Amino acid sequence: MRGLDDLDVKGRRVLVRADLNVPLDGETITDDGRIRASLPTIRELAGRGAKVVVCAHLGRPKGEANPAYSLRPVAARLGELLGQEVAFATDVVGDSAQATVRGLQEGQVALLENLRYEPGEESKDDAARRAFAEKLAGLADLYVGDGFGAVHRKHASVYDVPALLPHAAGGLVVAEVDVLRRLTDDTERPYVVVLGGAKVSDKLGVIANLLTKVDRLLIGGGMAYTFLKAQGHEVGGSLLQEDQLDQVRGFLGEAAKRGVDLVLPVDVLAATHFAQDAPHDVVAATAIPADREGLDIGPETRELFAGKLADAKTVFWNGPMGVFEFDAFAGGTRAVAEALIGADAFTVVGGGDSAAAVRKLGLPEDGFSHISTGGGASLEYLEGKTLPGLAALED
Repeated sequence: MRGLDDLDVKGRRVLVRADLNVPLDGETITDDGRIRASLPTIRELAGRGAKVVVCAHLGRPKGEANPAYSLRPVAARLGELLGQEVAFATDVVGDSAQATVRGLQEGQVALLENLRYEPGEESKDDAARRAFAEKLAGLADLYVGDGFGAVHRKHASVYDVPALLPHAAGGLVVAEVDVLRRLTDDTERPYVVVLGGAKVSDKLGVIANLLTKVDRLLIGGGMAYTFLKAQGHEVGGSLLQEDQLDQVRGFLGEAAKRGVDLVLPVDVLAATHFAQDAPHDVVAATAIPADREGLDIGPETRELFAGKLADAKTVFWNGPMGVFEFDAFAGGTRAVAEALIGADAFTVVGGGDSAAAVRKLGLPEDGFSHISTGGGASLEYLEGKTLPGLAALED
């Protein structure tokens, strides 16, 4: 992939596809991590005299303008972080966007309204998507793909626009790909992967692929209960995907055959119901009462997982160990994060809820080798899939 150094940007309009899909509480941004991750590329382009036109999506407005998904608060925060005003276009490719881009001087930055207000952005119809891409490309002279969190999507701004303009990868995408290559090629061992989150079905491909590569696979979070059930244990009212039991039994068999140490919880915090203040007890993971549900890994499991991480040289972590949004059930996620911080290893936090948990728990981000901005994109890369947005930048 070409990088920013390969583009002559001075005085030219540069369309930057960023990932600014931040959580909002009304118009308040509750986690600006993705905005901050986009700053280096935007700053470099502006510093080199480009007229920077940033485009991004937020949430799922389903092809219609919806004030709840406006990027206006993001434009304000981006301006604060850059230390300069960011012009905001109230549409994506319409009159406001065209006027906003025309008004840019060298070194100035604009943000277009939510790409997903336009049905062509996510269209499955190649012609409809291409038609929107042509309008978007018409706003710029050059294209920089820097929205790693969206590169696994075959969307107009990610896949089609690079074919219409001279293009390069932004610094964030280059950094993410370098990290993921370290997780797939010449990986230093022991290589340990920690997977959590709610559903096994979200990680079928990555589990299947990782079983051919890792030394240890630690399973926590809601998905652990499907593994425990597959072993024949009672899981009470815990999150369970009955339709994945056969698949999980296959994973357990494959791990045993390959000599992969697949580690499941030995104890859990079993609560009476799903709530922050729900009464709960520590119980064996193999004997969860029928009227309880597991909401976090227990203290023995936290020690077990920390021990399995202690001698690791490479660690990839994706998915919380429990309902970290509730303080009472955040201890397992904190324990895993702290074990990674303490490990003498190349440690990668695989975006999504894991990255959000690191910030919510107040842990030092520089305690990890890398915190990814793209959970889904990271997982699909580790599955061995071709990511459309990366393929579009590689030609």
